[in-house]
Amino acid sequence: MNATADELAGVVDLFGGLTRAELERALSEAAFRADGGDVDPDALEAGINRARESFALVAYDPLEQPTPDGTESDEPLLVAGPTAFPTVPEGAEDVPHILDVEPRRPDREALGETVREEFVAAADAALDDGDDDRVETLLDVSYDVETWAPVDLVDERARLEAALE
Repeated sequence: MNATADELAGVVDLFGGLTRAELERALSEAAFRADGGDVDPDALEAGINRARESFALVAYDPLEQPTPDGTESDEPLLVAGPTAFPTVPEGAEDVPHILDVEPRRPDREALGETVREEFVAAADAALDDGDDDRVETLLDVSYDVETWAPVDLVDERARLEAALE
């Protein structure tokens, strides 16, 4: 199974957030249920990286996050990001009933701050690289981020716009 960014977002959104290992398990279950297939770990890693770069997935590092066995994990949660149109892939509808993962509700303010920091880092990199295409993409993303989370990206947007002039 090669899931799109929106499908990855759809799976994590079923739970409110999943660790990378939990997402792989969820996709494996979905692939098996859909067509008996499996998940290529390398393709999944590449898909997660692309989804994070496009802000369809966001890595959120809560202070405490219970795992199914009751221990705490410091592995970040992947959550549906501001550019995602979460879509549940075929076979994944019943995954919440199969996996032993409690629904999660990330703190929106903390999540927004995480996304703001990632956005600023992406903007800095695009400006340093002189990558006008990425700068234009990030300008569009900035509006999605502000709508999605309680953050203000006016200053970052001004920097991006100035670079394109």
